[in-house]
Amino acid sequence: MVKPYSQDLRLRVIGAVEEDALSCREAARRYRVSPSSAVKWLQAYRRTGRQKARPMGGDRRSVLKPHAAWLARLIAREDDLTLMAIAARLLAERGIKADASMLSRFIRSQGFSFKKNAARRRARQA
Repeated sequence: MVKPYSQDLRLRVIGAVEEDALSCREAARRYRVSPSSAVKWLQAYRRTGRQKARPMGGDRRSVLKPHAAWLARLIAREDDLTLMAIAARLLAERGIKADASMLSRFIRSQGFSFKKNAARRRARQA
């Protein structure tokens, strides 16, 4: 994973635009960073005054965690629902937007698994 640019470089680019009246592209060219980085740094600085890089990585909180009990009841009650059907129900009943891969990861992390029923097995060859 890439590391953020140094704080010193960010300050120099922001200073070049704010104090030296350079454009973002000119400052980016002078300090050999991408123009999009310079633009984003200046937008963040002008909007919130933030000059530091945001923290990278870390734990991302699941939006599904507060709804784990509801999901468990739903899966226990209707065990033949597809992930897309669960996502549709979440949006309709709880206002939570989730996709199939997100639901799959969450359901697996909660220890749910689908065990095939003997009655649903394929007939064996004679």
